[in-house]
Amino acid sequence: MEPITKVEGRAYPWGAKNIDTDIIIPAHWLKTTTREGLGKGAFESVRAEPDNIFDDPRYAGAPVLIAGENFGCGSSREHAAWALTDMGVRAVIAPSFSDIFSGNAIKNGIVTVVLPQDAIDRLVEVAKTDMVAVDLETMTVTTPYQDRFPFELDPFRRQCLMEGLDEIGMTLAQDTAISKYESGVASARPWLHQESGHAGVAVEGNGRT
Repeated sequence: MEPITKVEGRAYPWGAKNIDTDIIIPAHWLKTTTREGLGKGAFESVRAEPDNIFDDPRYAGAPVLIAGENFGCGSSREHAAWALTDMGVRAVIAPSFSDIFSGNAIKNGIVTVVLPQDAIDRLVEVAKTDMVAVDLETMTVTTPYQDRFPFELDPFRRQCLMEGLDEIGMTLAQDTAISKYESGVASARPWLHQESGHAGVAVEGNGRT
């Protein structure tokens, strides 16, 4: 996972509420065993409509998505985060998120920013013509018009995003401590690390061996 300190660029000025994971990535796309290519199926039902926002060339490759409340509700499929990542989204701004989606997003390098509805309304308007910036160092969302919206993020999740660490990365970062602990256990309890075998025992009687 790539470290993230700032996400800046055009944003999809969507603002739609109660977007569930089936809208983000339909169920028939879940047969894939890789994360690549899911961006093509992202928001498939929305893209079926003419002049939809996701096929508008003004927002092509936009790294920010501005949505409405309860974004990512529905099933717990991690494919929703994979699809957003594959289409280039690195930050989603909304008044609220599904807890499971938010967790999956962070694990896949997507910043989930919670802002009040009035800030969302303002960002939707600005994003129609200008860039939006999400800064994890200052914990603010800004625009070229001097808008400055502070947001909060769990310190641990913020650290994971800024250092580019998922669960595997966090475990590997503790490799020295883990090796030291295992060496200590091997010294203190050598019997736990001895190879042992069990000889077969034949029991006669009652026709059983």
